[in-house]
Formats: sequence, structure tokens, C-alpha cells
Amino acid sequence: MNATNRSTAPEPQIVDTLSEKYVSGASTRYAGMPAAMRALVLAMSASGVVLAVVYIFGVAPLLDVTYYFLLMAFYLPLALLFLPAHKHEKGATWLSYGPALIALGTTLFLAYKSRALVYETWVPVTETWQLVVAAMLFFVILEAARRSGGYIFLAIVLVLGLYPVFAQYMPGVFWGPPTTLSRTLAFNVYSSDALLGVVTRVVGEVIIGFLILAALLVATGAADFFLKLAMAIMGKARGGPAKVAVLASGFFGSLSGSIFGNVVSTGSVTIPSMMRAGFPAHYAAALEACASTGGMLMPPVMGAVAFIMADFTSTEYGVIVKAAIIPSLLFYFGLYCHVDGYAARNKMVGKAQEQLPSVKEALTEGWPFLAVLIFLVWGLVYMSWERLAPFYASGLLIALTFIKKELRISWRRAKDIVFETGKLLAETTALLLPTSFILGGLMATGVAPSITGALVQMGGGSVIPILAIGIAVCMIFGMLGMIVAAYLMLALTFAPAIQQAAGLNTLAVHLFIAYYSTLAAITPPVALAAFLASRISGSDPIHTSVTAARLGVVIYFIPIFFLFEPALILQGPLYRTAIWVTFNIIAIVIIAGASEGFLTGFGRLRTWARLVLFVAGLLIGFPEWVSTAVGAGIVLLVLMLHRRQSAAPGSAHG
Repeated sequence: MNATNRSTAPEPQIVDTLSEKYVSGASTRYAGMPAAMRALVLAMSASGVVLAVVYIFGVAPLLDVTYYFLLMAFYLPLALLFLPAHKHEKGATWLSYGPALIALGTTLFLAYKSRALVYETWVPVTETWQLVVAAMLFFVILEAARRSGGYIFLAIVLVLGLYPVFAQYMPGVFWGPPTTLSRTLAFNVYSSDALLGVVTRVVGEVIIGFLILAALLVATGAADFFLKLAMAIMGKARGGPAKVAVLASGFFGSLSGSIFGNVVSTGSVTIPSMMRAGFPAHYAAALEACASTGGMLMPPVMGAVAFIMADFTSTEYGVIVKAAIIPSLLFYFGLYCHVDGYAARNKMVGKAQEQLPSVKEALTEGWPFLAVLIFLVWGLVYMSWERLAPFYASGLLIALTFIKKELRISWRRAKDIVFETGKLLAETTALLLPTSFILGGLMATGVAPSITGALVQMGGGSVIPILAIGIAVCMIFGMLGMIVAAYLMLALTFAPAIQQAAGLNTLAVHLFIAYYSTLAAITPPVALAAFLASRISGSDPIHTSVTAARLGVVIYFIPIFFLFEPALILQGPLYRTAIWVTFNIIAIVIIAGASEGFLTGFGRLRTWARLVLFVAGLLIGFPEWVSTAVGAGIVLLVLMLHRRQSAAPGSAHG
């Protein structure tokens, strides 16, 4: 759809926020700061990295709480400087400097007082100043929530964070014991079940290393390498530019762990390339949105939810990485099949070899990035280095830049790396710290077990109603961009309910929640990834999001499949893994063919056949022998009838 059509399309305000944040945002505001302020920003970013290395590698003894507050002191003020107070604040003003100073002062003070916080009882507060400091820090974190996630995110954090204050007035299972505002604020800020709990621990001990590595990769040109490698591998195939987009976004997304950052970084190249090759604007944008969303589910770096899941379930991160491999590969295989079907139906051809780089050329230029990726996987999966792996991988990348002259880190590039690290950590801090208040509100009232019991009772012993409720909540929160918030809420309430009702595998349940929360990025009516991609393509955002949901249809069902067959996430016998992966591959080929209207070996599909084959494909993929047999029988019958009708004289495709 062209730019003229686009002007009449409805676009939620949140798309503007996303565009500003990921396209210009922090870099523009940083560039407009005075030289002394820019130097201070770089110093704070670098100090945070040094602090993390000192703490994680045990260079010097440091209390956990001291470390957490010092880390907040370095990155929470940066978040308030990088994110605008309102849409007209192009550069940092007193509206940003004021909250940043409050954040800096309160967190440094609490770092200084951290030993007393550990050894004394601050919930409830015993001194007035404790309440004042808690209220000030609570306020600036809420302000960070507003700037990073918008007013809806702020409202949800505020309501759930202060839930204990009015829980006594709530009906039924939502009732909680009466408490005061001062105790609630103290609990949110000083408790290990809230701000000093799982979210901050994961950010400070695990995510920080991966964000440092991501900043290094971005600054040294990893995105360009993966794009070039994808072009060398897929460029000659029919529909080559679209297959390049799938592969490149999968490569880069597996390391960046950011859906929206991936859309902007790779999509700015792949979307125009697909459109020049003949793909409609909405299709190109939808495909990039799907591929970028899949990057958050693709090992080895899967975004914040995977790290929190590891901590929440006491599961090694390497186990989660291995569990996510098969579902992720099946998702990208589904995207590939969709593109191949579209290209075949529209008689598209790939680029000539002379227009493309060779695989040898791409690897010669960027082999250090591939070496780092392989090393990271090895460190996570086989060495179980967990939080140390990204630091080792960052060290390896820095060492390799001295070998590869083109990647050598100059002083200018070093400053870019430090800034990029600070930007990534500041944005992550602004989005994740507020979710700890959601956790605190639920933990302080103790309503989570009551909700779990109510869900089990509502299901009446059946898993289907509980699943439907869980999927609905995942989608609603995910559509608002609150993927981590959705996971935390459902991990406390839905996960125990579904396990109690059906005795399902723990890791499968938690991955199910994570996948459905993430899928909201491509699900209408508020598909944020698709909306952001539509900005690049100039297509209608609603049309783009509907197309994205169709192209990514496989991943809507894979989580249900592995929920009932944990072998699909390597949580069962390998022979069952082999069997059901094979059936799922067959199912994906059929589903994608039905969706695109073209099945390899059979050509264009008639309208009636497409719908029947789509349903039959789902039956084949569902890990249960009767449904699989029924689906296979339907597919064979439909294809026989289709071939007979196509061979009949004067037949025409419907």
C-alpha cells in the first residue's frame, strides 16, 4: 500500500512513541547535551560496566543490595535523560534533569545505607526519612515507566504496585489483608520480593552482560555482517530478498534480544529490498515484524523474559536455550515456507550471483562475529557459564578486533560502544524496574495463591478454560508492550494453576507464557512490531498487522504443541522429539502452503482446499496420534481430489 493510502490509516499514538524511541530518541538527545554532560553520561555508563565486572567476577567484596542500588544510580538517571518527558521535549530540560538528580541522589544514599538495610527491618519503616526516600525512588521509577511504556503501562504498575492499599476492599479471591500506604511503599522499595528481588537481580547479574555484548556487536557492525551473510546464502533463491530478511533478522535477533530494535536495525535495509523485488509494502513489513519477533525467541539471547524465567524457575539458562531451539527453528521454517510459496505463486526469481556477495567473501569479512556467536553458545550450553558467558564473549570480540583491522576499535568507536551500552541498559532499566512493583504488589497481599485456586476451580478440572484465560491475559498485556509484566503475573498465578490442573511440565508452561506474551507484538489490533515496520514500508499498519499474524501463524500453535508434548523442547525422550519434529515440519509445509495458496509439487491451491488443508495441517502437528492420523488422511484425500480436478479438461483454479 502506498504512502497516500497510509495517510488515511488509523495509527495508535504508541507507534509514534516507538518510532521516536528506536529511530531517533536517545542518540538525538545525547548529541544535544553540553560537552560536559555528554562526558558525564559516558562516565556513568562506563562506571556501570566496571561495577558489574567487579561484582560478577568477585574482584572486590560487595553486598548484593549495594551493587543493585549503585547500578540504579548509574543507569536510572540516564533513562530519565534519554527518554523525553513529553513529545515536545526534543532535548533534555529541567523536566528530565530534575527526576534524574532525584534518582541519582536516592540510589546513592541507599547504596551508602545498604548495610543497615540488610541488617535492620525497614518494612515497616522505623524512621521518617526512610519513608521519604522510598517515596522519592518509587516516584522516579514510576516516571521512568511512563516515559518508557506510556500511560497505560504506568497505570498498571501503579494500580498493582499499590494494590495492597485497597486490597481489603476487593471482592472474593482478590481480597487482601489491610495495610497502609507507608508500608506498601517501603515494601516495594526495600523488599527482596519487589525492587530488590528477581527483576533487579536478573538485570544486574545476567542481562547486563548480554547488553554489553550487544552494544559491542552493534558498534562493530555485526548487523551488516549477518545481513551480508544472509544475502550470500539466500539471495539467489526465489523470493530471495524476503528469505534474506528472515535469515538476517533471525541471526541478529538471536544476539540482540530486542524486537523493536531488530525491526529498525535490519528492517531499514530488508524492507526496502523486499519492496524493490516486488513484494507489497504490507507483506514486506509484516515479514520483517515476524522475523524480528522471532529473534526474541531465538537462542542464545532471548530477551529479558528468558533470563527472569531461569531465575524464577531455578533452571539453568543453558537448559532454556536448548529448550527454545526447536520451537524457534520451526517458526523460522514456517516463515521461509510462506515466502517460498508467495514467490512461487507470483513467479518471482532471485538475484543473479554477480549481484550478490559470496559466502566466502562474507565470512572473510565478518568471521569474528560468527566465532563469538559459536563461543557464546558453547559457553552457555556446554560450559554452563551462565552470567559469565557474555563477558567472556565480549572479551573474545575485543581481542578479535585487534586481529581484524576493519573491526579495530578506535577512540571514536569506543565512545560509541560506551554510549550504546548506557543506552541499552538505561532503556532496559526503565522498562524492567517498574515491573518489580507488580511483583511486590502481588507478593505483599498474598493473593496469587487465591487466584491460582480460583483458576483451577473455574476450569472445573479441564485444562482448556485455564489455557484460554492465560492466553487472553498474555495477549492483552503483550499488546501493551508489557511482555515482562505479563510473564511475572502469569508465572505467579496461571503457571501454578495449569500445573495443578493438568500436571504439565514446568518449563513448558513457563515457555508457553513467554511465547504468547511475545506474540502480541504481531497480533492485531495493537501489533507493535508490525506497526513499527509499517512506518518503514509506508504501508497501512492494520493491514500489516493482519498479514503478520497470518505469516507467523505457526508460532501461535507451537507453544500449545510443546505444552502437551515436552519432547518438542527437549524435555522428553529423543525418539519422541524426532517423531514430533518430523510431523511438525510436515504440518508447517501444509499450513504455509494453505496460507499462501501454493503447495510445492501441487502448484496453486483452490480456495476450498486451502481452508481444509490448513485445519488438517494443525491436526497433523498436534502431538496426539489420533488427530495426527486424521489430519494425514484428510491431507491425502484433499490432495488427490485437487490433483484430479486440476487434471480435468478445462479446469480452472478457484
